[in-house]
Amino acid sequence: MTTLVYLIAFFCGLAILAYHRAYRLTFTVVIAALLILGTLLNVTGMISWLIFAVIALVLNTPTLRKKFITHYALNSFKSIMPKMSQTEQEAIDAGTVWWEADLFSGKPDWNKLHAIQAPTLTPAEQAFLDGPVNDVCRMVNDFQITHDLADLPPEVWQHLKQHKFFAMIIKKQYGGLEFSAYAQSLVLQKLTGVSSVLSTTVSVPNSLGPGELLQHYGTEQQKNYYLPRLATGKEIPCFALTSPEAGSDAGSIPDFGIIKKGLWQGKEVLGMELTWNKRYITLAPVATVLGLAFKLFDPDHLLGEQHDLGITCALIPTNVDGIEIGRRHFPLNIPFQNGPTRGEKIFVPIDFIIGGQAMAGQGWRMLVECLSVGRGITLPSNATGGLKTAAMGIGAYARIRRQFKLPIGKMEGIEEPLARIVGNAYVLDAATTLTVTGIDLGEKPAVISAIVKYHCTHRSQQSIIDAMDIAGGKGICMGPRNFLARSYQGSPIAVTVEGANILTRSMIIFGQGAIRCHPYVLDEINAAYNNDPHLATDQFDNALFSHIGFVFSNMSHSLWLGLTDGRGSSAPRKDATQRYYQQLNRYSANLALLADISMATLGGSLKRKERLSARLGDVLSQLYLASATLKRYTDEGQQQEDIALVHWGLQDALYQTEVAIDNFLANFPNRVIATGLRLLILPTGLRRRKPTDKLDHLVARLIQTPSATRDRIGRGQFLEATENNTVGMMEVALLDILAAEPIYDRVCQAADAALPFMQLGKVATIGLELGVITIAEAELLHRAEAGRLYTINVDDFDPQQLAINPSQTAPKVHSAA
Repeated sequence: MTTLVYLIAFFCGLAILAYHRAYRLTFTVVIAALLILGTLLNVTGMISWLIFAVIALVLNTPTLRKKFITHYALNSFKSIMPKMSQTEQEAIDAGTVWWEADLFSGKPDWNKLHAIQAPTLTPAEQAFLDGPVNDVCRMVNDFQITHDLADLPPEVWQHLKQHKFFAMIIKKQYGGLEFSAYAQSLVLQKLTGVSSVLSTTVSVPNSLGPGELLQHYGTEQQKNYYLPRLATGKEIPCFALTSPEAGSDAGSIPDFGIIKKGLWQGKEVLGMELTWNKRYITLAPVATVLGLAFKLFDPDHLLGEQHDLGITCALIPTNVDGIEIGRRHFPLNIPFQNGPTRGEKIFVPIDFIIGGQAMAGQGWRMLVECLSVGRGITLPSNATGGLKTAAMGIGAYARIRRQFKLPIGKMEGIEEPLARIVGNAYVLDAATTLTVTGIDLGEKPAVISAIVKYHCTHRSQQSIIDAMDIAGGKGICMGPRNFLARSYQGSPIAVTVEGANILTRSMIIFGQGAIRCHPYVLDEINAAYNNDPHLATDQFDNALFSHIGFVFSNMSHSLWLGLTDGRGSSAPRKDATQRYYQQLNRYSANLALLADISMATLGGSLKRKERLSARLGDVLSQLYLASATLKRYTDEGQQQEDIALVHWGLQDALYQTEVAIDNFLANFPNRVIATGLRLLILPTGLRRRKPTDKLDHLVARLIQTPSATRDRIGRGQFLEATENNTVGMMEVALLDILAAEPIYDRVCQAADAALPFMQLGKVATIGLELGVITIAEAELLHRAEAGRLYTINVDDFDPQQLAINPSQTAPKVHSAA
């Protein structure tokens, strides 16, 4: 019995040391003390001391440790490490790591998260949102754009150019607005709420493209010439990367250039002969300057000894003879300017390379570095803004629309999808805000950008589908009053572009995250590539033994926090959110452990186990969304009225986290290890549940009831009741309906009849006749009826209005009598 108690105490002591990530020397001293105790109890003997002495001597003597352990471990690591292509290496090296590294650490520092200052707008940024942005929102008629014109009207194009909408990222010294990422995000969110064609047109010049690339890599001559022209709209840029054969696998583009001498404007110069065939290029049909990515070759060695220089980016005026632009794609009835561009053996000076000749072959590095910023702003902001406006609209609709004599928003079947819409709108706004905050702090968060690109576009798409289910006939009948259909049609576009979501989830989020966010793996990889054997061994030694301690620590964390469901771990405050922080601590440790075990047992094959990689990426993603939600709640002053939204967001994220872990373990190829991990990570089984029906009810009611909380859900969106803004008109109708209901009840009571809640003008007449309402109240009932009909009615058209070619419309077919 003494031996059993001693062994339990011995291993508990080791676990405690691992939990607290004690130093190697501390481990040595504590184990020696435990062995002394064992000797006194006659439990341990000479063999135990000999084993301990050998291990302790080797581990604590750097020369012996490197000779007998590190040297062999490094060689073994080199043998199993998969070969990394140049494009993969550049993608891993691109950008920075930020809060996601804490989530990967197994021990997030929540004080670090909450020490990040909430973003604010400058007076100029606020004035831009209140002035030119609101003005263009009033000008836009999305149905006219998408159905009649297939483009923005000329006056809208002029407004965008005049007020420098295309210059939000361009520095003031070149005539740009030089807005923060936060301001850019709010502009795009508001624009998307009224027209995705408008927001896409504005977002592309402010994202990955000539402006961004020029500012970071352009020569002074290129900057001084192009940036002022881009800022004022004299130049319309596009950037051509995607080819028919290379979509998500952009590194395999077949477009190429050959270094040679040729004639340019009557003079012989060193240049490039370019051949390309690009597709899906936004703004290409109207672009005046073309950013082009291609593979550059130097067969005659005019630049040096290297034949294949690699991917290169150049900036080319589209009026060069032979360049083909102008034709358009038609992406799902969302007709933003998008189309192909081609060129065959087009000769341009080598100075057209962005950054000049010195940047030949550096294009992929340029692209992935800039993409880590642009991908974190544009698509997440567009998806979030569209969803926020849709949430406000469908919330108003659900409260106004009645079936079975009550608002449909009070039906449990409607509350379920409505809660998902509202909860996702709150969470995505939180995630987008935290991401652009990091960008404004100077981060280039490649992993976070992939997370928000995927989850904002994915959740937005699913929520728009939910909204369409609630809207029913209102959603499927196109027309000026339909506030959902174009978002429903266009959501697959966002899912597809800038790295298709399937690729982003299965290959990028964890593929990059495991290397970039892990505290030691990148150091181990760099050591393996180090050609100096002594430096490589020293570097690998430091990383390896820190890594081993990290694994044991996360094993201890996972078991203890699994048994306690996170209780006892750190949380920045003791309130309704405390348990969420503690549960996130638990799953952070789980993620770190699963990542290490996966990389150790599967090695290079993990790269091909895309579904396993995707599930680990899901865990990291949900941790980020959850922490962003907690950050938003804190930054907004912990408004108790918003706590239902926080509960929904955290419970949903934690549930998805545990589902991802469960599915990962169920499909892990080594069943012995999977069983051991399940006992370690989920010792008490699955604990998380989806948000309850009661919580869904509370969240669904929030979006149907005017309040400060509801205002925060739709914060920053254009909700004015202008002629072309259906959601703004519905906002007014909602207020009128809510104000009319007690008046209606009073008339029904006086008339001793259950009058139908329709034809409220007749109700007003009855109320006046009975003398129970005032003229002002009667007028309110008339307004409420008009708003109700506006909200629930759909548009209809003369048949000729719907035909693109009316003269070719098929004749009517009459059936036989």
